[in-house]
This record gives sequence, structure tokens and C-alpha cells, in this order.
Amino acid sequence: MISNATPVFAVDEKNLVPVSEHLKQMTDIPPSRMFLINKSLKVYQEKNPGLPIFDASQGDGGASLPGVPKAILERALELQIAHGSAYDMPFGTEAYRKSVIEQYWKLDSSSGWGPANVLATCGGRDALVKAYQAMMALGHGREGDIIMVSRVPWISYNWGPYGVGANVLWTPGDPAQGWAYSEEAIVESVKFAETKGRKIAGLVITNPDNPTGLTIAVEKQVSLAKCALDSGVAFVLFDWMYHYVTDESPMDLNSFLKYFSSEERKRIMFLDGLTKSLGASNIRNCHLIADEAVIKFITARASHGVIPTFYSLAVAMAAYEMGLAEAARTIIEPTNASRVALKTLVGNSGLQHIIGKGYYAFMNVGEFIRAKGWSDTEPLGQYLAENHGVAVVPGAFFSPFGGDWIRFSYATPVERTEGAFRQLMEGLHSLAS
Repeated sequence: MISNATPVFAVDEKNLVPVSEHLKQMTDIPPSRMFLINKSLKVYQEKNPGLPIFDASQGDGGASLPGVPKAILERALELQIAHGSAYDMPFGTEAYRKSVIEQYWKLDSSSGWGPANVLATCGGRDALVKAYQAMMALGHGREGDIIMVSRVPWISYNWGPYGVGANVLWTPGDPAQGWAYSEEAIVESVKFAETKGRKIAGLVITNPDNPTGLTIAVEKQVSLAKCALDSGVAFVLFDWMYHYVTDESPMDLNSFLKYFSSEERKRIMFLDGLTKSLGASNIRNCHLIADEAVIKFITARASHGVIPTFYSLAVAMAAYEMGLAEAARTIIEPTNASRVALKTLVGNSGLQHIIGKGYYAFMNVGEFIRAKGWSDTEPLGQYLAENHGVAVVPGAFFSPFGGDWIRFSYATPVERTEGAFRQLMEGLHSLAS
């Protein structure tokens, strides 16, 4: 018996987290400037009252397009009222899990995956952070290992893993190919990690990509994932958040899973949600689908951390009940129309560019920033917003390899996309004059 006057650890001493000084050695994690870039438009408005402004910086269909239809929000409210306001499970609810599997993915029972393979989260960032933690713990069982991402990744892919004890590795890639992953680059990255005494806990494959908009064919996604798993990467996560916002068919989980053996399926995860397809940025609904052991691991920890709100689940269930293609029509249709228009505009401009699917085009504006004497596109974002009334995201925000590039969001009606591109080109040519 231990006296109540004696301090006692909450876990057995053999299970204590080892002391490390790495926290004071870490670089500071900067706030995302994605939420600030369009604020510079106010300067332009003050100087040019009455003139239109164009926000091509964020893919937020809840701001630039109609967002979640009123009927879905009202149906979700009905579900919330009927459900009440008591605690739910850390994975969401059984009804939500069933809706994701049966109404959204229509997943065949022969896959071996069902409702128990679903975890609800508070948006994509929450899902990703929980996935990174599972990758490290259930993969090689070590902090300080690596999450592998593309050469020019979404900003939060850089800092989300780092904040929970993983290091981030930018995989080799050719800008002429949109920095696309290759099997050779994955193998090279695994070897590089080994020389640093580290292992790869996870690879993130995003399709369509953010920030480049690059689209990866199904067969290529499978090939990359199998290469990673065969090379010793612990987990592969497929981020499909943008896959409904295209002019093609969305990803089909039923057919995709058939490419992987039962053993391989234990090491793959899928992320999807409402943020992009439904313009539900502040609804914060996302789901993670993975092996049941992974879901149980995350659920246990979520019970002490972040639990999703029922209303966010209800919005998803209402949308899936309607059918997401129909529910998201007011987001998908104008975005697809803007993509067609932008392809013509940027094609005629002579700018090197990437425009696949999803919400974004990535454009090389290096000749213009060098004409101004700038080393990268960071100052360009503020300049364009304040002087030409158009907000874009500097590629330098994503990684130094994107320093000559900008991200242009076309998640707007066609006339807004055309106006934004017109102002962009006016601003770029002003730098060279």
C-alpha cells in the first residue's frame, strides 16, 4: 500500500513518457497566413471605393459560393432536435457511421469494412492530427519519425505533423510534372530517412491536390501506395477532400479497396468530408476510414480530447440522405464551369501552370517577381490585393520550392473567376513595366 501522503504516477513507471528536451529545440510553428491574405483587399477598397474586389485565395465555398443549402441545414436541425444534446461517442454516432458506409460510400460488405471502420472528426485538420498520431504509435512506435508529403504541400501538412512529434519530409518532385510523386522518389525518401536514423510513419496522397490542383489517376495512387508499403512506410493516407468537386466521377472506395490485400488494408486510411464539396467550412465535418484497430486506437484517445459535435454529423447525414452529388450541386457546378473558363484564360496567358481538378490552379509567375527584384512570391500576395484588388496565395507560403508560384482559387462563379484572372494579369504586367 502507498501512503496518501506520497505522490504517485498515473501509469506504471515502465510506461512513463521519457524525458526529452526536444520541445525547446523545435522551431516555432507559425500561424497560417491563409486566413490573413485576403484582409489586404480592404486597403484596395479604401483606395478605390466602389470598385469590385476578387478573392481567389481560399477555397471556401461557404464564402465564395452559396455554401450548404438551407434545406440541409434545416434537416440537420430536425435531426439535432430529435437526437438531443447528451454526450455522443468519441467516434460520432452509430447512425453517422452507418450513413457514411451505406448512403455515402455504399460500401460493399465483401470489403470487410463497415461502420466500425468509420471515425467522425471536427474537420480535416482534426482527422489528420489523429491520423498522424496513430501512424507514429501503431507504425514504428516512435516519435520523431517522418510524415512524407509532396514537394509543395498544403501549409498544414507541414505543421500538423510537427506539432504532434513527427517530422515532415518533402518528397523529390519535378515542377514540370507538378511535383507529382513517383515510385522512385518514395524509395529515395525511405533511404534518405534511414541515413538520418528515422523511419517513415506515413505518406499522404492528396487527390485532387492542394495547392497545385494536380489530379492523380486511380492506378497511379494504387501504385504509389503499394510502393510505399513495400518500402517500409507504416501507413498511407489518401486525402480525398476535393474529389467531388470535379467534372469527373468521384473516387469509388469499393473498387479502390479491391486493389489491396487484407494485410495491406490494415495500413491504409481514407479522409473525406464536407468542407470543399458542400462549402461547409465552419460546419467542421470530416470522416476517417481505416482498419478497425486504427479506429479503436484513435477513438480511445479522442475520448480524452476532441469529440465531434452532433450537428456537424447531422449535416453530413442530411447531405448523404439527399445524395451528395445533388446536395453539393451549387458548389460543384459553378466550380466546374470556372475551371473550364480558367483553362482557356491561363492557357492563352502563356503562364506555366497546373490546373487539374478540385478548386485550385497553380501558376508560375517567376518572371514577374524577378522583374520587380523580389526573391519569391511572398510580397506579391499583399501587392496584388492592395493595388489590384485580387487576393491569391503565394506559393512561397507552402514551401520554398513553390517560391515562383501562386495558388489561384476558382471556387467562385465564372464571372468572378474571370474578373480575378483579369486583375491578376494586370497586376503581374504592372511589375514588369
